Amino acid sequence: MCTNFSSTSQGEWFERKLKKQVPKNHPQEAYPGFEAPILKAKAGQIEEAISLAQFGLIPAWAKDEKIARHTYNARSETIQDKPSFQGAYRERRFAVVLLDDFFEPCYETGQIVRHRIQLKSREPFGVACLWERWHSQGKDASPQGIDSFTMLTLNADAHPVMNKMHAPGEEKRSPLVLTVDQFDLWLTATHAKAQALLTGAYMPELISSPAPKERRVKAPSEPGALDASSAQGSLF
Repeated sequence: MCTNFSSTSQGEWFERKLKKQVPKNHPQEAYPGFEAPILKAKAGQIEEAISLAQFGLIPAWAKDEKIARHTYNARSETIQDKPSFQGAYRERRFAVVLLDDFFEPCYETGQIVRHRIQLKSREPFGVACLWERWHSQGKDASPQGIDSFTMLTLNADAHPVMNKMHAPGEEKRSPLVLTVDQFDLWLTATHAKAQALLTGAYMPELISSPAPKERRVKAPSEPGALDASSAQGSLF
């Protein structure tokens, strides 16, 4: 599972590699509901431009955007069957979101420690996604619709880095990480080739390092302030 990542800050690096401009007006750190730069394809045809899309897929049939709170990750084993994802998969709406790193909770020490996951090369990379375009029926609906995406995940019980993430006893999962040289393989893949990539057999080597998230403790005069010694909160 991945709920938090750094949208790439190295747009010029991607532009040299992909010969496409990377949008700059997006949050550097992304969570579900945030926009991030993605490269999209449909039925093997790659779009000319890298565009922004919302993290959390909204199926075309959804009545509103609330479903995106639950669809930011998609299990690769079930995308052909799940109603939220099967349409995008069937139509080969494949995408790659452009990242510098992503974050996961590591339990290796017995304590929860937020870790940064990167390529061993420390180059920017991508994660394989499905994307969809959703049109609201409201009076203020955008005629262009809203583009959204979900990250594809796979079992990581045997992965040397990702099997240390998440709570003991939970199945270990990893996003399907792609180097820039693998983007076209995913974006233009047939269903058969997509399934081969979704085994994780071609994933590049990853590294992890502790990356505790800084917290701002509220001043005593602020509503809901906590004593610094008892301040708690989600890592993500």
